[in-house]
Amino acid sequence: MNGAIILFIVMFILIFMGVPVAFSIAASSSVFLVITAMKPLLIVPQRMLTGLDSFPYLAIPLFILVGNLMDTGGISRRLVNWANLLAGGLPGGLGVVTVLACTIFAALTGSAPATVAAIGSIMIAPMVENGYAKKTAVGLCAAAGALGPIIPPSITMIVFGVTMSVSIPAMFLGGIVPGLLIALLLIVANMIHAFRHPEILKHRRTEKMKWGNFFRMTLTTVPTLLLPVIILGGIYTGRFTPTESAAVGVAYALLLGFCYRELQVKDLPRLLIRSAETSAMVCFIISVANILSWIMASTQATTAIVNGLMTFVNNKFTFLLVMNLFLILVGALLDQGAAVIIICPMLFSLGTSLGIEPLHLALVMCVNLVLGNVTPPFGYNLFAAASISGLKFNDVVKGVVPYLLIEIAVLFFLAYCEPVCTWLPRMAGY
Repeated sequence: MNGAIILFIVMFILIFMGVPVAFSIAASSSVFLVITAMKPLLIVPQRMLTGLDSFPYLAIPLFILVGNLMDTGGISRRLVNWANLLAGGLPGGLGVVTVLACTIFAALTGSAPATVAAIGSIMIAPMVENGYAKKTAVGLCAAAGALGPIIPPSITMIVFGVTMSVSIPAMFLGGIVPGLLIALLLIVANMIHAFRHPEILKHRRTEKMKWGNFFRMTLTTVPTLLLPVIILGGIYTGRFTPTESAAVGVAYALLLGFCYRELQVKDLPRLLIRSAETSAMVCFIISVANILSWIMASTQATTAIVNGLMTFVNNKFTFLLVMNLFLILVGALLDQGAAVIIICPMLFSLGTSLGIEPLHLALVMCVNLVLGNVTPPFGYNLFAAASISGLKFNDVVKGVVPYLLIEIAVLFFLAYCEPVCTWLPRMAGY
């Protein structure tokens, strides 16, 4: 147990020194094995390979590729234009469009940083031109981008389902209502912000929407909107697995890109390389996290932590409070994939032993960790937003805080209102 404590201390020291999370985990685990002589260092590559030896993990690089194809193929721009026709005339219309576009794009890719990059690069500049403070526009985009891993398909849910043996299709279904609830509250918050800032209302679109234009735009956008229907419909009808659905998504995104004539063959090598780089980073984190998870199990540190928590957490209501506060901190420091593999198994075991429904617990934990994308100091969405906007990181944080607080409030509502998460999967027979 003492050795495990030292391991975590070393890991967090390296993280705060600026060492990438994956390398921090790998280095601290290797140091632990050397100091304790528990196992030879050969265990490191062995556990890394074992950690990735799962068929559902194949969905991760495929969904990442889907997001890149969507962005390059002009699909994200078409979504924005369609959403603008639909909601651009509302108070704070461009903010509403941003949230709607992020919501739809989330249902296409399942990646939070990809959603921020794709939608933010289109929407931030027009929002600033129409009266929004730049930090507010960037903060809203970063917060709405967190919907990616909540609304299916979700890479985080895939990793969680594999690790904890929870039905991935059930988790996909369960993420729909929480994701839409967060989107709705972000829209409401944006509209309230618009009413409090007359310079935004001054730029409100006043001309009436021409239904002919809307129907023409809808016809060109329908093929895009069909992608989540094809992916999720195929999963729930048993036509293909979540991994196979990702492959179908890649094929469909390629078809749309070529049909829209905005994706060219010469673009494919660049897209494949970009997707491979992102996938390698995600998979490397998962693989090294498996080393740490194995060490925790072998040293019985997990059991000790659970037993320690049981001394002052004796009911599920207290547990949900402590767990959520703890995971908010974890999500701010660790990658989601690493947190799922290292931290979540012991919390999941403790929560289910206290009578919490496994699917409900899984969804609450996933939503919590997803919020780590917008939680400083290591939120991926914050860095993505800063990169595409040119804004300082601290200013991005200031802009996202009001929206992050809304998302945290929704998280606790989900924790104590189980049906919000589970009724849709139960209706589908899960």
